[in-house]
Amino acid sequence: MNHTFHIPVLGLGYSVDTPLKVARYGISSVASIVNDELTERMRKFHSEANGLPYEPITKNETDSRAKRITAYLDMLKVLVDKQFSNLQQESFSEGNDIHNYFEFLPENSILKSRYLKMIALPEGTEKEKLQEELRKEMKAGDIDVNIMSKVDKANYNKDNENIGNDFTDALASMRGFANSTLRSSVVISAGLNPRLYTYMDNCMDFYPDENGIIKKSITLKVSDFRSALIQAKMLAKKGLWVSEFRVESGLNCGGHAFATDGFLLGPILEEFKTKRAELLAELSGIYFSALSARSITSDLVPSLKITAQGGIGTPEEHTFLLNYYSLDSAGWGSPFLLVPEATNVDEKTLEALCVATKEDYYVSNSSPLGVLFNNFKNNTMEEQRLARIAKGRPGSPCLMKFLVTNTEFTELPICTASREYQNHKIKELEKMELSPEDFVQKFDAITEKICLCEGLCTSTYLKHGILKEKESTAVSICPGPNLAYFSRQYSLKEMISHIYGREIIPFKMSRPNLFVNELEIYIDYLKKDFSAHINELNAKKAKYFEKFSEQLLNGINYYKELIPELKLQTDIATQELRHQLLVAEEKLRLITKDLSLSLA
Repeated sequence: MNHTFHIPVLGLGYSVDTPLKVARYGISSVASIVNDELTERMRKFHSEANGLPYEPITKNETDSRAKRITAYLDMLKVLVDKQFSNLQQESFSEGNDIHNYFEFLPENSILKSRYLKMIALPEGTEKEKLQEELRKEMKAGDIDVNIMSKVDKANYNKDNENIGNDFTDALASMRGFANSTLRSSVVISAGLNPRLYTYMDNCMDFYPDENGIIKKSITLKVSDFRSALIQAKMLAKKGLWVSEFRVESGLNCGGHAFATDGFLLGPILEEFKTKRAELLAELSGIYFSALSARSITSDLVPSLKITAQGGIGTPEEHTFLLNYYSLDSAGWGSPFLLVPEATNVDEKTLEALCVATKEDYYVSNSSPLGVLFNNFKNNTMEEQRLARIAKGRPGSPCLMKFLVTNTEFTELPICTASREYQNHKIKELEKMELSPEDFVQKFDAITEKICLCEGLCTSTYLKHGILKEKESTAVSICPGPNLAYFSRQYSLKEMISHIYGREIIPFKMSRPNLFVNELEIYIDYLKKDFSAHINELNAKKAKYFEKFSEQLLNGINYYKELIPELKLQTDIATQELRHQLLVAEEKLRLITKDLSLSLA
């Protein structure tokens, strides 16, 4: 790996074709394969734009979801391979794109130092020889894919008959990836899905071939060590190796958020760091036993990478995470939403993000999955949601149906963001004879849900000019709160230079340290959650709050001891960090005091 950062998955459409924009420069990124309608439309767009043949795969075809995903991923590989080959063969004449490949590299890259040596040489045989050596060392970035394990609805035929477990959404997505020509990684997120893991037994590219090479690797996106170990052991028992644990902050991230019972990023990474060798040894033993049971021979111990993402904003934070926790890479997600060269954000949404304040980013209950969701106030999906309520028609039409899970009112599942569900739920609410305050509170909870299947794709359609007639123009976007500090659109070069400390991007307001920022988000979350339950506090919830508070306090004490390792540039910065931790500790103390009084 030449780069020390990667671009994580961004919504459904925001990074769906990011590999076509950055992979030729050696930068790895993740594309979502949750929405096969999106992948099919993007395959049509890019095929036509690049002169490739395109045969549509209709929804009516057998196994259409898997086929669509395979076709899209195969197209990505064809185009990235072509882009990279063309780049690799360019001359080193001034102004050619091949220079960007090397100039984007971090300053401590051996490959970059050899490139700079080549640049300094006079024209001649030695320079030409070094240029050929540099070309051979070039490597395209990985085209990784994301599957949300819990987005796994059953599918039905025209007679409303379930077509079988192998055709649920997550399994069909996995089959689409497994059947593709990619040699990259599937990033599995959103928790444990035993049925999906069992299905992966059938995907031979996840197993070592006769040379011990694993063509397709597995990355688990996790938010604590314990869950990571449980999932990895389940897979190892099937002879499936987890090549990477991608640790993400529970709340200081984009998209769906998981509060992790108060476990903070620093202590979580510390546990991975101290137990890394132990983890490798335990998983290796289970893995090789499982391979032996399958009559697969392999002596090669696979690599085990640890990476982290969520809320990283400065080159100092980037470097510290890599060095102190021995990470293999760090993910920069939300900041790339402001890089049009890398992601798909429509112009109106881009402008709104550039002028946004901290208050415009918030954790919501708007996801139909029933999981916390990082939201942005000034998106057009929110405007549409409020307009529909004002017209007496709350909810969305629900055309995609990827998040249908509820059977309160229907035999087949429907989505809690749908007009059908919200109408049923509001009618039920009207019969409950609630006080006006309670009615409004419950009404708002029902109508807060939004359609993510369409909203997280619309910006991509708008940017590429492929929005269909009568399709909604409402955009949903789910950046992490860290984006509040970035103030404008950036070029790809600017953002990469910022990550590596060559050209620092100024923030539009004072920004706390990564760890303090996350800590403050967690304390605010705890305070709101406690306030919401204060009038109906039971023993189970009280115990949860106590454990949550205890973990946050442990995190604060950990960060106090970590301060010398951070090697902040000035004494003033060190004092400010200590002060911020003390302020956070006092806020937490007040919450725990209120909790004690409530239990008295």
